[in-house]
Amino acid sequence: MDNTLSHKQHAQIQAHIQAHQHVPGGLMPLLHAIQDDIGYVPETVYPEIAKALALSVAEVHGVVSFYHHFRTHPIGKHVLQICRAESCQSMGSANLEADLKAKLGVDYHQTTADGNVTLLPVYCLGNCGCSPAVMLDDEVYGRMSAEKVADLITEVCHG
Repeated sequence: MDNTLSHKQHAQIQAHIQAHQHVPGGLMPLLHAIQDDIGYVPETVYPEIAKALALSVAEVHGVVSFYHHFRTHPIGKHVLQICRAESCQSMGSANLEADLKAKLGVDYHQTTADGNVTLLPVYCLGNCGCSPAVMLDDEVYGRMSAEKVADLITEVCHG
């Protein structure tokens, strides 16, 4: 067992593996279930997943690393995604990105020192008419500035 995983997390992962091991094409639903429960897909469980689904560890790793949605490390209490698609870029998302990285003191795929916010890039939130857009947890916000995002973070994290 991975020492960074709690017994509860490991049990959740095992339950998901058992539930998906005989499902044709079960890898993607299994990975989603694990990430939904514990917030990420630990690399240390790739061998268990591979064995249960009759795949190689490389195949499991390939799927996890191909899809930007999957994370391999724990994340903060809140996830902030900045849209990097063309519409948002044309409306200033590069400046928004730089300002937020500086304000939060992190780069993409990193978590603030207080463990509150993980910053992630995203390649279209479907909110192009209101660029630049961000998503904080499950809510999409448009026409954002660094100040507006900082206010959102304060409200969500400390409100």
